[in-house]
Amino acid sequence: MARTPAERNHHDPLSIRRRGMMFVLSSPSGAGKTSISRALLERERELDLSVSVTTRPKRPGEVDGVHYRFVGRVEFDLMVNRGELLEHAKVFDHYYGTPRAPVMRALEEGRDVLFDIDWQGTQQLRESARDDLVSVFILPPSTADLERRLKTRARDSDETIARRMARAPDEMSHWDAYDYVVVNVDFAESVGQVAAILQAERLRTGRQIGLSNFVTRLREGF
Repeated sequence: MARTPAERNHHDPLSIRRRGMMFVLSSPSGAGKTSISRALLERERELDLSVSVTTRPKRPGEVDGVHYRFVGRVEFDLMVNRGELLEHAKVFDHYYGTPRAPVMRALEEGRDVLFDIDWQGTQQLRESARDDLVSVFILPPSTADLERRLKTRARDSDETIARRMARAPDEMSHWDAYDYVVVNVDFAESVGQVAAILQAERLRTGRQIGLSNFVTRLREGF
């Protein structure tokens, strides 16, 4: 006999809701976090990209509100003072931050939010929302490979590449503050590893709302 919606709600796995998570990818510039992020977004329908605000100038091809929300320094400072940012940091002379409202809304709706941020931002998220946070650090297979990737993408000047390489040792020193570490030797394999982490974290008992009631009903014979 077919069950009514009310009956199904008591003992179907579909009655179990899931709270979303903040899924952070960090790495030194050139190690592959942005490329891995794009690949994840293409294959994961329940994953949204957190659109950061930044004071840096818009680069060719970037779209305001899609890649970043570009704001002036005064507006950025006002957002900080009003508590509208989950995290914010200064990186290479410019400021970056994560708007709070859209992230909290997505988590409540059971959607995961992907963050492409550095260790400073990750630390702030850990302090304010540890239960919702899953962090992954991407390492390059070698320093030489990191420099090669920075030069190959032909996006930065030699001076900027030198600055990024000089900063990399400090960035990599924070690897042990992350939940997971992936060494990006093979891109496809790295994407698969990060996707596996995401899938496993979605099944954590603490994120499955209604699981206790579901198990109780099972034990009662429903």
